[in-house]
Amino acid sequence: MKYYDPADKNALDEVRAVLKYFSEISGKKIITGQHTQTMVQEELDLIRKITGKEPALLGFELLSYSPNINYLDTDEDCITEVINNLGTLKRAWEWAQKGGLITFTWHWFSPLGGRSKSFFSESTDFDAAKALDTDSDEHKALMSDLDYMAGLLRPFCDKHIPILWRPFHESEGNWFWWSAKGPETAKRLYQLMFEHFTQKCGLHNLIWVWNSPLKNGYPGDEYVDIISRDMYPPAYEYTSHKDEYTELSRITDKPAAIAETGVLPDPEAVIKENIPWTYYMTWSNEFCLSEKHNTFDQLTRVYNSEYSLTADRLPKLYKVKQ
Repeated sequence: MKYYDPADKNALDEVRAVLKYFSEISGKKIITGQHTQTMVQEELDLIRKITGKEPALLGFELLSYSPNINYLDTDEDCITEVINNLGTLKRAWEWAQKGGLITFTWHWFSPLGGRSKSFFSESTDFDAAKALDTDSDEHKALMSDLDYMAGLLRPFCDKHIPILWRPFHESEGNWFWWSAKGPETAKRLYQLMFEHFTQKCGLHNLIWVWNSPLKNGYPGDEYVDIISRDMYPPAYEYTSHKDEYTELSRITDKPAAIAETGVLPDPEAVIKENIPWTYYMTWSNEFCLSEKHNTFDQLTRVYNSEYSLTADRLPKLYKVKQ
């Protein structure tokens, strides 16, 4: 696969090293990944126990870092999820010390108004389209949240830790506030964040991951390092996901990834059918901790496949700056 320079022209050398490596393994290997959303990280413990290995890529949830969580108008499920998520950046720092790949997911509670899990559009009246109007209260709230998140990401930049950054995920749907006004609005929000983080905040450690299979609303290659999609196929359906990859390849020839999945891909099929997914990330809770979607035998097969890159097979792509 062709090697692309980072979308951020001032990206750190560590970002360039990761993208170069992704180019080198394209069509030859697939990086194993697992999402975690709590301090306990039960998913990581289970993978170690079942397979004797660790994923090369670990995902971390940032929902509890949203500045506008409405603790006065919520429900027990929301509060439990927030509490269990508190402090997860500490785990990301620990993973970085081991040289593991990191990706962040941010279920962003709406910047203004909303109740309970207000990252869902049904739980907020926040108008993402109005947030693009620089004179609006929505825009001011949005930018305030962006500056707060930039502050949390800055220490990772200062220590030269590359982050696979996947904002405004699943923007093909209308279930999150950022895409409730359509893919064009989601695209413009992504572009606004990219420009603010790279030009104003100086965050040059981010690898920009776009997460949608829609051609309509694609931000453009100048804003994207990796194109990705989320997929939750029927339980135990282990394939190369050729059709899903082909759909993304019609949008751009940038590296492609399965940013979320409920079912493990089949590494042998991925390589033998020449479907060059860069990485996958299995979702948390029952998608990893139970056998409702994947058998533990399949988990073991995937982690021990000659085509899978686990933590022990991943070269050191960066070193935390002291």
